[in-house]
Amino acid sequence: MNSILKHADEILDSQVCGFHRYILTSPVHLDYVSQNLCEMTGMEKNELLDEKQDLYSGLVHPADREKYSDFIYKATLKEQKTTCEYRIVKKNGRVISVKDTITVEKDENGVMTGYSVLDDITELRNENKDLKFLNETIPCGFLRYTCEKQPRITYLNHKMIELLRFPESKEAEIDYLEMYKSNIFLMIPMEERRRFSKYLGRVYSSDTPIAGDMNLLRCDGTRAHVFGWVTKSVNERGEEEFQSVCMDVTERYHAKKTGESMRYLKALADVYDKIFEFNLDANTVKCIHSEEKSSFKSIENIAMQIDDALEKLLLAIAIPEQQDMIRKFFNDFCQKKLKNTDGKPPQITYTARSSDNTYKKYTGIFIKVDESVSLYCCREVKDAEDTIALKQENTQLKEKMRDLVMQFSDGLAAFEISPDWMVKPLYASENVCEFFGYTKEEWLPLTERFTPLENFVAYSETAYDDFADLLKTGEAEFTYFDYKTESEKKIKAICSVKEPGSGSYRYVLLYDVEGSTLDEKKALSEKRTVSIRTFGYFDVFVGDIPIAFRNKKSKELFALLVDRKGGFVTSDEAISFLWEDEPANTLTLARYRKVALRLKSTLEEYGISDIVEAVDGKRRIVMDKVDCDLYNYLSGKEEYSQLFKGSYLTNYSWGETTLGELVN
Repeated sequence: MNSILKHADEILDSQVCGFHRYILTSPVHLDYVSQNLCEMTGMEKNELLDEKQDLYSGLVHPADREKYSDFIYKATLKEQKTTCEYRIVKKNGRVISVKDTITVEKDENGVMTGYSVLDDITELRNENKDLKFLNETIPCGFLRYTCEKQPRITYLNHKMIELLRFPESKEAEIDYLEMYKSNIFLMIPMEERRRFSKYLGRVYSSDTPIAGDMNLLRCDGTRAHVFGWVTKSVNERGEEEFQSVCMDVTERYHAKKTGESMRYLKALADVYDKIFEFNLDANTVKCIHSEEKSSFKSIENIAMQIDDALEKLLLAIAIPEQQDMIRKFFNDFCQKKLKNTDGKPPQITYTARSSDNTYKKYTGIFIKVDESVSLYCCREVKDAEDTIALKQENTQLKEKMRDLVMQFSDGLAAFEISPDWMVKPLYASENVCEFFGYTKEEWLPLTERFTPLENFVAYSETAYDDFADLLKTGEAEFTYFDYKTESEKKIKAICSVKEPGSGSYRYVLLYDVEGSTLDEKKALSEKRTVSIRTFGYFDVFVGDIPIAFRNKKSKELFALLVDRKGGFVTSDEAISFLWEDEPANTLTLARYRKVALRLKSTLEEYGISDIVEAVDGKRRIVMDKVDCDLYNYLSGKEEYSQLFKGSYLTNYSWGETTLGELVN
């Protein structure tokens, strides 16, 4: 036994780093110090041992003595294990940083004894000091945070604190910096949190950095737009953590967004007579565009309370029998009771007194900009006689093209292009208007004037550069989704010179029905089994034939319905998955409607349209009409227990949520 104790003393004396023992009953003092501690401090044992006082405290750096004193005081209160970092001054004057871990026990006589071990962390402190200097001086925000489900921030550099506009903490006031540190999602806007959380999950699982841009919520309520990246690393304690570096690009982002908004507004102004901005957060409305002779011209860009503006400006000129209907429409909009149907924004038609004191019919539409701001766009509805006259404009050209119309009955359009690339439509069939993103009513005013090409094609799915190339090369092909037939078609576009030597062009778009190669698929019986594979890459089979989705987004929408396991998916929810970086607005809702129609068309081609149910714009998969490996696995039946091999919807990053549930 004595040999074992002797061996233990040797270990404590020379191998346990900085070991020493406190008697924590007053007066606090050391009753044992190891040789290892003496070598660390340069002191002799007799210089550290005294029954009446704590001689070791004299080694503590003067700036850290208060911290050390609190550390020892807390150790005297109860049995525990606690840690403190401070500096000590060696006998030769050299300063080192140590991490002191003390374990407190009480013996049978009630004496509190503390067993202390020191770790020399000087080099680590110097590395962190250098890192801190770098982080404080680089012109970027830098932060470190834990890999927990609700990450805690462990470090922010000065630039990040400035970027987030934290106020100086004052006594008896909320410490916003500490509050934000406890949960990183406090600085992420609500609509960005799901995307941010998914990115963190992807960084953690793949162990590779991800870069991108996003909005941050500043402490003062404003938003900053940043570009940066997230990476996973291991800190000095061996713990996994996330690190992010981000640059403030708010001004550049707003400048770009303002430019885009101005171009968008200019395009709308070419179609609508008046445009009003409704701000539901501020409860204000202001006219931002009106024709020169309009009575609204004098109050452009002047914000008014919504209720006052409606009563004094709109209801005052509306015919009496329609005033209640108009008031209800706008009140429902302000209370967010108006629901979009199949992606169509809220619309209203009414009769009101015009600036020339005559009563005319008007139509209005709300176009969503963001969660709080929408544009109300209205215009006069032309009489039937005017509509017919516009359609018959350039009769001579129409007669010359009659034979072509007969041959290409699926669509035809003619345009005149000026030397400075201004566009004036001369003629178009209905589905051609839809290709460019216009209704028949919106198209007619465009035939009266030239419009910049960039604005004219802004609503089309085809890029502006593709149209510009058409003018240069004289020939092009585009893919078009026809709403009337709910099918994809191919457009053959030919651009020809109007007159020899002229700088003005006229080009014709000929819509040729793309020959179907799916006749055999359409003949498939609805009784054939629909098999869905989610474990691994997502695919769908009818019998033994895989469905060839011609549109990636329609396939992804179908995968989303499968993932929801029979639950309904709304338009807004689907958009948040299919276009993660874009909010739900008029443009994305229209884009989503096309995707949904393409999915419907594809399923009809294979004779299995009944596997998806649509109700009021919401969609779901009918689970009992498909054979799906996910549903079979979740049934708990023994024969399906080996289906899941660790991968799920590999095509789509958003599948990681369900994957986590399957793994756990």
